[in-house]
Amino acid sequence: MNGQHDIRSTAIDLEEMTILCDLLEGHLNALYAVSRVLSRSLDFTETLREVLRVLHQLGGLSHGMFCLVHEDTGDLLVSALHGDDAAPFESVRYRPGEGIVGTILERDEPWVMPRLGDEPKFLDRLRVFDPDLPMIGVPIHIGDDEPVGVFAAQPPMGEFVLVRHARFLEMVANLIGQSVRLARTVAAEQRQLRDERDSLRRQVKGEHGFSNMIGHSYPMTIIFEQIRQVAKWNTTVLIRGESGTGKELVANSIHYNSPRANRPFIKLNCAALPDNLLESELFGHEKGAFTGAVSQRKGRFEQADGGTLFLDEIGEISPAFQAKLLRVLQEGEFERVGGSRTHKVDVRVIAATNRDLESEVHDGHFREDLYYRLNVMPIMMPPLRERIEDLPELAHFLVAKVARLQGREIGITESAVRALMRHDWPGNVRELENCLERAAVMSRDAVIDRDSIDRTGIGGMPSSSRPMSAVPAARRTGVDFSDPNLDERERVIAALEEAGWVQAKAARLLGMTPRQIAYRIQTLNITVRQL
Repeated sequence: MNGQHDIRSTAIDLEEMTILCDLLEGHLNALYAVSRVLSRSLDFTETLREVLRVLHQLGGLSHGMFCLVHEDTGDLLVSALHGDDAAPFESVRYRPGEGIVGTILERDEPWVMPRLGDEPKFLDRLRVFDPDLPMIGVPIHIGDDEPVGVFAAQPPMGEFVLVRHARFLEMVANLIGQSVRLARTVAAEQRQLRDERDSLRRQVKGEHGFSNMIGHSYPMTIIFEQIRQVAKWNTTVLIRGESGTGKELVANSIHYNSPRANRPFIKLNCAALPDNLLESELFGHEKGAFTGAVSQRKGRFEQADGGTLFLDEIGEISPAFQAKLLRVLQEGEFERVGGSRTHKVDVRVIAATNRDLESEVHDGHFREDLYYRLNVMPIMMPPLRERIEDLPELAHFLVAKVARLQGREIGITESAVRALMRHDWPGNVRELENCLERAAVMSRDAVIDRDSIDRTGIGGMPSSSRPMSAVPAARRTGVDFSDPNLDERERVIAALEEAGWVQAKAARLLGMTPRQIAYRIQTLNITVRQL
């Protein structure tokens, strides 16, 4: 009898050993497959689902479930569930201590249940688990911190292997914990990038909004209305005007106040490149298209797809290249340099030029068909001399800009502004900005006054091309000589300017005698203008 018992015991031991060996091999294969799934660049939720599928196929674990702690509420949310009849689980959640998974989270230790249906805490909210099968749940950790989730699954029957199944689930949970940490790090970085992107978009849109465009003169009110209207549509715009009038600023305003504001805004100065480089820059090139083309490169049109392309100095391109540009403007199609495949893009084009294109067309230097393709919505920027009433506001705006660049507070006096208004500004706003920057550098006490302007070479003298009578009266009679904010030197200069630098007339304006004003001019070191 004893011999028969020993033989039977040995047979059972061998059977259990065989089961354990098969189980170990299955667990190893499953761990290898899980590690491969986690190494793929999949969406994290999809990765969890794939892990559960692998564990079901290779590890014998059915009805696997991952629950992760919501970082804001602390509740456990079902993140992935595997089962043939799995119900929707997006709204299922457990508070710490609630149900089986909530208890595992709260206790922070594994829980092995030989028969799920015997456990009173089993809530069966998902309607997917088999109450006649065992269930194992283990916490998911990131390092030594508090648990961030729970991994639960149902192994096959067999109490003597449940402990080994539990150990296997703990190993899987450790791998998942590292993936959770990586996923949360990536999600945090993505949130930060999105916040920075949105902040930059708001900042850029604010900088290029209509409220930041300077000018209340009649010519500028017309420009503002044109920008508001054309920004709504995809119409091609041709911005014209002298150099330094702010054509690029208008292009920025059109794009950032259009439906394409969140799409790329690409710029190119057509005068900066010869034809062969301009073609590659605009249309891109294929690898090996020319010497130095070591890789494929997208051009500006492809980079601007869905957005806006600003072509500055469009009047400088050669007639040969004009034909190539015409096709992409008409059809939205082009080929990269060295390529044969046709690419189609959706790009809004804004062009700018300071040339007289009508004369260029008449002389045969600019294609007439390209001119009409570009000149759909022309915007003519007025020179500064035709909107001189905007100069005080522009001057204060540009002084504030210079102050930011120099990192200090800078002011400007009214006498300096009046001196600026007597100049013709052939270089327009760009010349004005350069003048104010020079004046700021040469100012002794961070205040740009009349002397600072004089030292820049502007000097407040009216241009020979514009007689004194052309100076608007508002600029010669709008000074209140009793203004307490005017110092003595500014008051005398203002009177002299209003009097056309006739000292006797200026003396009468100030209630002085000619001798008194002559003394003031000498002691205040005022340079007398000869008009």
